[in-house]
Amino acid sequence: MRKALLPSIVIIAASLLLIRIFYLQVIDDSFKLKSENNAIKIKYDYPERGYVYDRNGKLLIANQPSYDIMVVPKDVKNIDTLEFCSLLDISKEFFIKKINKAKVYSPMLPSVFLPQLNKLEYAAFQEKIRKFSGFYIQKRSLRDYQVDYGANVFGFITQVNENIVKKNPYYIGGDLIGKQGIEQSYEEFLRGQKGVKYILRDKFNREIGSYKEGKYDTISKQGSDLTLTIDGELQKYGEELMINKWGGIVAIEPKTGEILALVSAPSYNPALLVGRQRSKNYTLLHNDSIAKPLYDRGLLAEYTPGSPFKILTGLIALQERVVTDSTRFSCHRGFSYARGRFMKCHCSGGAVALHRGIYQSCNTYFSNCYIKLINKYKDHSYAVDRWADHLKSFGLGAFMGYDLPIGKKGNIPTSKTYNRVYNGWNWDGKTIVSNAIGQGEVLMTPIQLANFMATVANRGYYYTPHIVKRIKGNIIDKKYRTKHTTTIDRKYFEPIINGMNAVYGPGGTASGLGVTGIEICGKTGTAENYLKVNGKRVKLQDHSIFVAFAPRDNPKIAIAVFVENGYWGKRWAGPITTLMIEKYLNKKITKVDFEKRMLTGSLKAQYDKLYPKKHQDSISLINNRIKDSLAKIKRTRDSINGVLKKEIKIDTLQNP
Repeated sequence: MRKALLPSIVIIAASLLLIRIFYLQVIDDSFKLKSENNAIKIKYDYPERGYVYDRNGKLLIANQPSYDIMVVPKDVKNIDTLEFCSLLDISKEFFIKKINKAKVYSPMLPSVFLPQLNKLEYAAFQEKIRKFSGFYIQKRSLRDYQVDYGANVFGFITQVNENIVKKNPYYIGGDLIGKQGIEQSYEEFLRGQKGVKYILRDKFNREIGSYKEGKYDTISKQGSDLTLTIDGELQKYGEELMINKWGGIVAIEPKTGEILALVSAPSYNPALLVGRQRSKNYTLLHNDSIAKPLYDRGLLAEYTPGSPFKILTGLIALQERVVTDSTRFSCHRGFSYARGRFMKCHCSGGAVALHRGIYQSCNTYFSNCYIKLINKYKDHSYAVDRWADHLKSFGLGAFMGYDLPIGKKGNIPTSKTYNRVYNGWNWDGKTIVSNAIGQGEVLMTPIQLANFMATVANRGYYYTPHIVKRIKGNIIDKKYRTKHTTTIDRKYFEPIINGMNAVYGPGGTASGLGVTGIEICGKTGTAENYLKVNGKRVKLQDHSIFVAFAPRDNPKIAIAVFVENGYWGKRWAGPITTLMIEKYLNKKITKVDFEKRMLTGSLKAQYDKLYPKKHQDSISLINNRIKDSLAKIKRTRDSINGVLKKEIKIDTLQNP
């Protein structure tokens, strides 16, 4: 038996090898396809990316034809380099650099020599392409933006780099991929599936037909269309209101978590990042390190939330039963919380209960609430962690899980924070009382502010914010249909909402900002603003903040507006909030005086103080170059449209 074991193993192993060889050589000849690569030319058929619409069916992003000049270095022979360079308006140095780069990648495989030619450039080159062996045209599609807003929402498409090619076998050199915005988040849906054709060539490199009668060929599949949750007109209006201002606007539909507007200011025209000028324009935008137009403030900027945070302080104090809606604290136009420490208050003073505490934004009232909350438990570390857990149930202090590729967590401090900062000290509620009014260690992004406002509007629950409403042929992730409930009982929201509604009434911090016929609930905010300059902490102009939802019952919009260096809440953020709400709910504006002031108003003088003249000169240069690029885009588009109209006219005459 033992003597037969070894021969048996040898026979079985040999049999398996023979079967595998037979399968590869006779049955499966896909490896043969690869080995015959010299005789086979691979052609790719790139599909159109999916179209993008707003929530009302308005087309936002379409496609336009684009043509890449591809090169196979080993096939480049005896061409007139000067004529080639003149035809494409490139230098000889550029030509040599691109050829050498292609050789490094592979002498035998195609590389992109010059990407994204428009129709006019393609026509001129196609007419003489027979003179330039080794070069051919690869047709693709580029984005054709139907609007000049929403750049931070859309993102852009660019060529894949070597790292992406190595990690993802779908892509090859020269392919396009989505970056930032929905183009990145929904890349796999938008890109579709490219088709492949294997063409057999003879020894003279002539195409003689499909390999194996097209057995291995595949057809392209167009990308899926997306319908966004964005209201295009509201997004456009928000960006117009934020011209010459820095900050963000985020509007959410409370009952669904759908993002109605996501404004980051300053922004840019998405058409700048299309075509041959994309790389140059991206560099210009990226190098603007002051205004940061590529920086999405709505998702990435972390701010101290200021007075809107008092809403959360009040809710947690009610839930923890350290106060009731009738509890009063005496305000002496400020709050003394330690020897020599006095927190000023802008309310009218006297005995203040919850209702007036909200609509007059009383620092004293909410400071007392917070101290009672922290001092409720003997273990202050436990108390702070309990407070933090309530806040986290609103989605704060964590990545929110929305369907955009970037974001920040903000910050909700815990006992670890203060045990580290006050190591060995017996800290208590008074030590960290600035948290009560949103001026402590708490940080929030504008989308977190808007989401917490949507949660208040819903009386204690929210859906994860998201920006895609429908995917053609697919369904959106179920997590966007999952309800998240806070740790605050529903009954405690009503007295808070009563106070927020009174913010717009006589004596309220937003008196005069209301709209006839719309019952708005809101909260003003003014956040202190500091910047380190040469190692010193310098106080700058305060930020202007406003949060609101409307209508009070069955709310349809929750919104947060943040204007950097905007003085106080009512000055800039408040009117912008009112206009956005009226625009969305009524589709027209009655507060025309607000509108004129917000559209024409500018905070440029404030921002000029933040950087020296040399940076201002750099920004002016960048802006001028961007204007030139936009003008060039317009001229090119007008030329293409002229050619198309001429072609249509000729075709009509020939085929009446």
